[in-house]
Amino acid sequence: MTAVTQVVDHQKEDVRKAVDAILHDFFDVQESQAQTAELKIFTDVLREIIAAGGKRIRPVLCVTGWQAISETPVPPVVYRLAASLELFHAFALIHDDIMDNSATRRGRPAAHRVLSALHPGHHDRETLGRNAGILLGDLALGWSYDLLRHPETEGWALPWDLLNTMRTETLTGQYLDLSCARQAGQPDIEASWQVIRYKTARYTFERPLQLGALLAGATRAQQQALAAYAAPVGEAFQLRDDLLGVFGNPDETGKPTLDDLREGKRTVLVATAWSAASDADRASLARLLGDPELGDAQAEEVREILIATGAVDTVESLIEQRRHAALAALAALDGASLMRGAADRLRQIAAAATSRTA
Repeated sequence: MTAVTQVVDHQKEDVRKAVDAILHDFFDVQESQAQTAELKIFTDVLREIIAAGGKRIRPVLCVTGWQAISETPVPPVVYRLAASLELFHAFALIHDDIMDNSATRRGRPAAHRVLSALHPGHHDRETLGRNAGILLGDLALGWSYDLLRHPETEGWALPWDLLNTMRTETLTGQYLDLSCARQAGQPDIEASWQVIRYKTARYTFERPLQLGALLAGATRAQQQALAAYAAPVGEAFQLRDDLLGVFGNPDETGKPTLDDLREGKRTVLVATAWSAASDADRASLARLLGDPELGDAQAEEVREILIATGAVDTVESLIEQRRHAALAALAALDGASLMRGAADRLRQIAAAATSRTA
């Protein structure tokens, strides 16, 4: 482990502890002020989501955004903004699992499944669980904003416009993802790229980094420069996630390898395979992708097509190209616009986000 890796890992753990403490304190306050006992059902599930792990990518990038612009210690307001991003992410995961009919998240039952299990005697507990999950997600979304109404944020010009932009982009990206899934015929690869840019690249990397930088007083030029780094890293991260969603080890990634195939997601990986596939392989992809009953044998058939068409190698190449683009953008900034050490942290984040075990 290099010295840079040790610094980044230590920072990630510090951010995790700070963010988790803020969230648990917030839940404590909500429970103490609740008018009904049922609210604790929701806070308990949210606590479980936090405890289940996650990389805290958005909070880490938010803190790094501050450190890239300012040499002063990270103030409490930045950690609170980072916690807000993590709670917004919880909202997105809860709703995403409902829309994708995913049974698990991070190796545990998805939130709507947890809520369903609380009502074993209900005549339609699955529907109840999904509907309750929608409510839980709505609550997490609202609370992600309420977190920022706190004495620690007083006197700070919070970047509300950028937060609202991030929310709009994320929901738009989710709509594009839904509309692309299970479409008949040749996948639209440009639509697949749009999903990546709105649902992941901006939401997971670009906006969190910019939000922290804005609090530190970043100029427009600095914001644009950070975006030039974050956009390709975010795209590479999602490309890697798409590969892991089909070929990864669920015990290591916490991500099932059948969900994306059963959902029929028209990822760049799938679109690339389709364009190079034979008529017979295209017929197989059309038959198998989007089958909610898809089993391991059928999934292996899809994997073989993805490999044989060269789609896996192409996506690996796209990941490497974007990693290099991000590092090139960073090199143009290093020593000129960023604080000492920030570039090293961003390089390590780029490597971690695009690795084969991301």
